Amino acid sequence: MKSLLYLAMVLALCAGISSCKHKKTNLVGGADSGKIAIHNNGVNIAYTDTSNISDTTLFFVHGWAINRSYWAKQLTYFGKRYHIVSIDLPGFGQSGKNRKDWSTRAFASDVDSVIAALKLKRVILIGHSMSGDIVLQAAIDNPDKVIGLVGVDNFNSPGAPQTEQDKKAYAAAVLQLKQHFKRTAIAWFNQQLFSKTTPADIRERVLKDVAKADSVIGVASLEGGNDFNEIAKLKEAKKKLYLINSDVHPVDSTYLIANKIPFKIFYVPGSGHFPMIEHPQVFNMSLDNVILDINKK
Repeated sequence: MKSLLYLAMVLALCAGISSCKHKKTNLVGGADSGKIAIHNNGVNIAYTDTSNISDTTLFFVHGWAINRSYWAKQLTYFGKRYHIVSIDLPGFGQSGKNRKDWSTRAFASDVDSVIAALKLKRVILIGHSMSGDIVLQAAIDNPDKVIGLVGVDNFNSPGAPQTEQDKKAYAAAVLQLKQHFKRTAIAWFNQQLFSKTTPADIRERVLKDVAKADSVIGVASLEGGNDFNEIAKLKEAKKKLYLINSDVHPVDSTYLIANKIPFKIFYVPGSGHFPMIEHPQVFNMSLDNVILDINKK
């Protein structure tokens, strides 16, 4: 199913707005920077690919309604030690929009296409927000190439059951997005995805990106992951799950423990939903520790 952090946020949004009866970073990849053009079923995938100075690749995948420029500080910090790849998911950023399937499986196949095109071998997948599910599926698709799986402010309650009331409220909230995308999405982000200390310039940056997102794709990408069973997929992946999360929405690890899924959590204190840009130094140190732990295996 869809990550329950998202379900909780949409439920809160539904209750809050209806009754429920900076500087732009130029991170250009693909043909524009002299690198090979990558397509998945005819859809162009814009990406950033640093010099290959390591056999380990950190592969960053952004979250809902944003783009790969959100990883700029990670590229700077880790780029001197590791091979770095980041992409714009199709439908967002500079990637193509010419398809109708916006499911988790379709987005994972985009990641698969980049791994194959760049001939990556030792990959640590790092997925923010909705892309936690996307990189999880990509890890399943590439068992011999993916050595690490990292979620960023996601997997907050994997395996928790959804009631019929939950499902109806989620559907009602999605309907609100369909009818008033910009207003609804901005209200959702303001109410649920920023902390009290999120800087004003970061709020402005995120809200601008959300406001200009394609509304049809934005809604479809949320609906396309609602049946993704995270616990079942984590069992299938057979990978330790690393989480770098805000402490605003602490992880409920009940079902991870019950299903004997190995995991390790690093919290970024005081961060909202975007720890990689809100507290990049703490985030980067946490990811450093994740990489150290992965390399111990």
